[in-house]
Amino acid sequence: MDRLSERFNAALALAAAAHQGQIRKGTENAAGLPLPYITHPVAVAALVQRYGGAEAQILAALLHDVLEDAGPDWAQPIRDRFGPEVLELVEFCTDGLPDAAGLKPPWRTRKEAYLAHLRAAVGPGVLVSACDKLANLQAILLDLTEMGEGVWDRFTGGKAGSLWYYQELVAAFAGRVPEPLAVALRRDLASVLAVTSPRGPGGHPQGEG
Repeated sequence: MDRLSERFNAALALAAAAHQGQIRKGTENAAGLPLPYITHPVAVAALVQRYGGAEAQILAALLHDVLEDAGPDWAQPIRDRFGPEVLELVEFCTDGLPDAAGLKPPWRTRKEAYLAHLRAAVGPGVLVSACDKLANLQAILLDLTEMGEGVWDRFTGGKAGSLWYYQELVAAFAGRVPEPLAVALRRDLASVLAVTSPRGPGGHPQGEG
């Protein structure tokens, strides 16, 4: 087994343990079976590899939601097993840590802070973050075409907040990721906007509520 495969499998195992019991919202099929959450980090890792990521970026993609969804106690296991570079990339992708009660800061506050972080950032974390957001856009687009507008009910920011966030994200990544990735982000965002209106009743922009 090559080095990447060995470390990939180890990172996958750690991520699966951290996300144990978590599911990908809204993925229940006709048999009532939802996808385990770990399928999302795997999809992100595949995109990172596709768009030229190095080993540390691919491993971080598998682990990118561990701190955010399972808590800061997982930072030391990540560092111990994969080193400080991978941990720093995971921290780069984390937009809010749960407190002792499992609560995070308000959604809008977290997203505005993460956008400010991205706009000022340089280095390999930008690619991992962009692939994470592309995977999310791809899932939103598929759900919209199959389920319609009800897909927005599963998002904390709702329809208006989510559309605002992804438009700001795609703008923040422009010129700072490989061009094929930037093209994919713009394409899938445009497709999402084409099948859902960013405006509320009467043609007025929707607020956050």
